[in-house]
Amino acid sequence: MSSKPDSGMTIGRLAERSAIHVETIRYYQRRGLIDEPSRTNGGFRAYGQAHVLRLQFIKRAQELGFSLDDAAELLSISQTTDRRRVREVTRSRVIDIRQRIAKLQSIADALENLCDCCARTSPEAACPIVAALAGDVPAQAGRPRQKRAATG
Repeated sequence: MSSKPDSGMTIGRLAERSAIHVETIRYYQRRGLIDEPSRTNGGFRAYGQAHVLRLQFIKRAQELGFSLDDAAELLSISQTTDRRRVREVTRSRVIDIRQRIAKLQSIADALENLCDCCARTSPEAACPIVAALAGDVPAQAGRPRQKRAATG
């Protein structure tokens, strides 16, 4: 039988339960996102279910695009009734995500243009994709891709 109390778990067990690496948990402790419990008589730190729930909150927040600072703020204001601030933080993330989507769409369009240009380039000519990566973009590769009208 273990000498550990039933109400606590080691950081290793906390890591398993929350699916977050031990070093990440320690980093979160240094950042003040989770508290570091005091040591028990046996000398280990006894983490509880509240730690698991807090770590899961942080993990879900990150999966939805929130930064660690955002997660810390959301955790802080979750103890209040300030839903307006929660919405502000969330809307800020939405704007950031939409900007990243637009940037990724622009990158995808540029890559499609390069692929189209490559397909039209003679086998003897330099590859437009390689040229673009080398910083020597052919003039036709920089042109916007023509959208094809749907026929139906």
